Amino acid sequence: MTALPLATEKKLGLVIDLDTCVGCQACVTSCKEWNNGGYSAPLSDEQPYGADPHGAWLNRVHSYEAGEGAKGRTVHFPRSCLHCETPACVTVCPTGASYKRGEDGIVLVNPDTCIGCKLCSWACPYGAREYDYTDGIMKKCTLCVDRIYNETLSPEDRQPACVKACPTGARHFGDLGDKESAVSKLVAMRGGYDLLPEMGYKPTNKYLPPRPRKADALVGGTTPAETIPATDGSPAERLFAWVDRVLSA
Repeated sequence: MTALPLATEKKLGLVIDLDTCVGCQACVTSCKEWNNGGYSAPLSDEQPYGADPHGAWLNRVHSYEAGEGAKGRTVHFPRSCLHCETPACVTVCPTGASYKRGEDGIVLVNPDTCIGCKLCSWACPYGAREYDYTDGIMKKCTLCVDRIYNETLSPEDRQPACVKACPTGARHFGDLGDKESAVSKLVAMRGGYDLLPEMGYKPTNKYLPPRPRKADALVGGTTPAETIPATDGSPAERLFAWVDRVLSA
């Protein structure tokens, strides 16, 4: 079993605004492009134009239709590694290839020691691990660790590629371990919440809920996350049940 750092004072992560994400896939394509030359490159594709295309993508956007008629709405839901405080993907790794950095809380995979056993993908309830069939190893979001610390880039460019590419400003990057950081203040102001908090992995990344319409505003200032009970079933079933409740709130 791979050990976790006792604590990480700095917690780098993303805050994703479900109210302003338009599902344009700019974050997805920019992630693919940057990480083809990054920490665990390349992100290979097999038969991209064939009958059974597959490849490694570190960031995906799912779109959901919630409600019907005048009360219906489309919500786009970006999904990538959440860089959990207690990630199951790390503790199940038999070789130590999956690890959590003590200096900033980023969860990474060492491509030199990963054996592609897929235990981490089975342990992750968020579906954030990707198996690269060409390289035979697991890959995941690195928060563009080779970009955010790159001093050859201008300070404003030292952000994950997905954040820089978002045309609507739906993605925010910063230190969620600092209560005075811009991302922490945004989470507090908008009622940001964890994905599947009942599972206890304490994801660093947060989601900002879609703003309710005036006619459908929740009574008493209750946020969608507070109305979501635990759900029985597999991690995947619980994830999609959670999303459905958020979008229907």
